[in-house]
Amino acid sequence: MTRLSVEMLAADAPEPITSAGHAQLGIAVLAGIAVIVLLITKFKLHAFLSLTLGTLVLGAVAGAPLDKAIASFTTGLGTTVAGVGVLIALGAILGKMLADSGGADQIVDTILERAGGRSMPWAMVLIASVIGLPLFFEVGVVLLIPVVLMVAKRGNYSLMRIGIPALAGLSVMHGLVPPHPGPLVAIDAVGANLGVTLALGVLVAIPTVIIAGPVFSRYAARWVDVPAPDRMIPQRASEELEKRPGFGPTLATILLPVVLMLSKALVDIVIDDPENLTQRVFDVIGSPLIALLASVLVGIFTLLRPAGFGKERLSPLVERGLAPIAGILLIVGAGGGFKQTLIDCGVGQMVLDISKDWSIPALLLAWLIAVAIRLATGSATVATISAAGLVAPLAEGMSTGETALLVLAIGAGSLFFSHVNDAGFWLVKEYFGLDVPQTLKTWSIMETIISVVAGGLVLLLSLVI
Repeated sequence: MTRLSVEMLAADAPEPITSAGHAQLGIAVLAGIAVIVLLITKFKLHAFLSLTLGTLVLGAVAGAPLDKAIASFTTGLGTTVAGVGVLIALGAILGKMLADSGGADQIVDTILERAGGRSMPWAMVLIASVIGLPLFFEVGVVLLIPVVLMVAKRGNYSLMRIGIPALAGLSVMHGLVPPHPGPLVAIDAVGANLGVTLALGVLVAIPTVIIAGPVFSRYAARWVDVPAPDRMIPQRASEELEKRPGFGPTLATILLPVVLMLSKALVDIVIDDPENLTQRVFDVIGSPLIALLASVLVGIFTLLRPAGFGKERLSPLVERGLAPIAGILLIVGAGGGFKQTLIDCGVGQMVLDISKDWSIPALLLAWLIAVAIRLATGSATVATISAAGLVAPLAEGMSTGETALLVLAIGAGSLFFSHVNDAGFWLVKEYFGLDVPQTLKTWSIMETIISVVAGGLVLLLSLVI
């Protein structure tokens, strides 16, 4: 297991933009994070503005010249958006195609036809995990709510028995598996290999989602025994369509980028020769940009055409898919700016210097930092971005597998105990008709189980990788 060590920091690390001591840097970090937390939770300011102002406070308290702090922020913002912005956009387009064509409904209905009784919670986990691959968490919740309510009502199930597995599937995908924004930003920040991180993320995700989903839902249903709320089930996209794509083509389209990225990782391991033609080909087709772009292009023929969408509907669909992610891109970009300012101020070196004598694994430190920021800000994405910036120097000297596990440790910590400062908390509460204590006993505990189980599995994997 990788331990903290000063030697892990590269000898050619850039000079910090401030000569502040550890105490001043520590105060600067706390001040910056406190400003972000206060603005998001107390004043309800948008996370983009909160992160921008928090970065300026960080630089000012650290004693960095204002122009250099601004330069660090803009550099980090630009680099982050350049690295993950296009991937987020392509993922949003694919998600919109999946929803509007009725492809998501086709997957849901096909699986539900083959499930029943005790297998239903497992079916909901499978549905949510598959649907959750290309979709943001909030979009996935909205998409699956009609199914959850319908299954609970028709099958006379407790809402928690059906809802918790669905939420667990979506949440695990969101926190651990790229191409979701959080894992992508962490991969970029620490220089991890995307294919290896994806493979290990899936490996960690499977037992995690089983424990937090079908297993925990048994207890959640006893603690909060509520029926599906008596409300009108939202209309699903496919109810307005005369036809929709088939199950096989839809599933293949969703899984195509995953298969391409995993193939690249496998070829890199087996061949390990940058000059080899086969490896070069897979390096191209398995890159996240090409893999997601290929899935979007294939989706035109496997999702939109079978649903009767003509070419005149393609451009409006893409526009509708891109519009909701403007805020996400800005938040991710500002988080990258905050991360870069942390690094340029020398905070990463400070973390190494202070903790070099601690008997604590680097992965556990990364998890704890992400947990602290998650509890404070309520945002898994902000927690992932900020924690990645703080622990990025720890990746120096790590192997490819260890760096991937560092990303997963951050992602696991970012999911810890969602509560009242998290938008997802209120989304679940309102959709399921719960009160605050009921939401805490179900959703919040489920998130904590995901974080702890995934974090523990990452530490176990570090013993053999």
